[in-house]
Amino acid sequence: MSGGYAPGRAAAAVMAKEWAQIVRDPSTIGLVLVLPLLLMFLFGSAVSLDTRATRTALVDHDHTAASRDLAAAFARNPYFELREGPAVAPFARALLEERVRGIVVIPEGFAAGLASGRPRDIQVLTDGAQPNTAAFLAGHARGLLTAWNAARGGERGAEAAPALTIIPRYRYNPGLRSRYTLVPGAIAIVMAMIGTMLTALIVAREYERGTMEGLLAAPLPVPLLVAAKLLPYFLLGLASTAVCVGVGIAVYDLPFKGSFAGLLVLSAAFLSAVLGQGLLISAASRNQFVSTQFALLSGFLPSLLLSGFLFEIDSMPRPIQWLTYIVPARYLIPSLQSVFLVGDVWPLFWPNALIMAAFGAFFFWRVTKAIGRTIA
Repeated sequence: MSGGYAPGRAAAAVMAKEWAQIVRDPSTIGLVLVLPLLLMFLFGSAVSLDTRATRTALVDHDHTAASRDLAAAFARNPYFELREGPAVAPFARALLEERVRGIVVIPEGFAAGLASGRPRDIQVLTDGAQPNTAAFLAGHARGLLTAWNAARGGERGAEAAPALTIIPRYRYNPGLRSRYTLVPGAIAIVMAMIGTMLTALIVAREYERGTMEGLLAAPLPVPLLVAAKLLPYFLLGLASTAVCVGVGIAVYDLPFKGSFAGLLVLSAAFLSAVLGQGLLISAASRNQFVSTQFALLSGFLPSLLLSGFLFEIDSMPRPIQWLTYIVPARYLIPSLQSVFLVGDVWPLFWPNALIMAAFGAFFFWRVTKAIGRTIA
């Protein structure tokens, strides 16, 4: 037993024991395969910043051919689900009760103003309590009116000579589809949740069942014991990541312009951080309930709120921006978005991967210290 093979055999035995426990425990398989699918469908389908078929009321006070043509243009546009009425007052109540999101009012004299070259303004009433929807609705209404007016001028043969025309072009996401940025972020959030809970839940169970003492008695250095404990869940985390990426590409038509090597480097670095975080939680709490709750609080919620997934980091107050630097998902999300939408941008990947790996190394070191104190 004094030869160099004893630690290797002991580490292999620990890993074999972990795989056997994983196979016997349906909750682990559900955590790795079922929960990622559920969360990906939830984030990919329910979370969207795009507005389509926005419930919009239209009131036509002019009742001319021009006003009816404009109303028809609103009805044809996929961004509006149009409801027409004779007066603003009933729709104002509907706006208050959120049965409509905005009211378009075509004023009396609209056609006469167009004919005289002094068109009357179109009113767009929106609910300021929903600022994103209000801004999108007003912007789409403005764009529709501009396109309608240009098409109408072309039909009349009128020549427009604007002093300056701005034609925007959007690289990497030409259609400005929010799903293309939200789904890679969702993959990071799912990985953070699954990775943290895998080790937080499973290792705490070892303490509660009293089997951790047997592992600690194995002829293994503490770092090798921790590595043997983590490796099966690291592979399961990679499998969970592959499931999420497959759903993003196959179900949500997410482009993949980078390489699987880049994706693997980023995923491995991030998993080292979140798995180490979960293992540290379990080593400190040794209770499944406490570990699960703290894993959600320290892993899922910061990743959701402070990573740039839902809220722009630059728009946060300065102290909160500083706080985001200790959230590993902050470094994964922009890299994942680049892998899918841009390609391999290694000057971006390497710094982020090294920072995430540094988080993992720190958690690994803290876990070995915590377990070392347990042995002592």
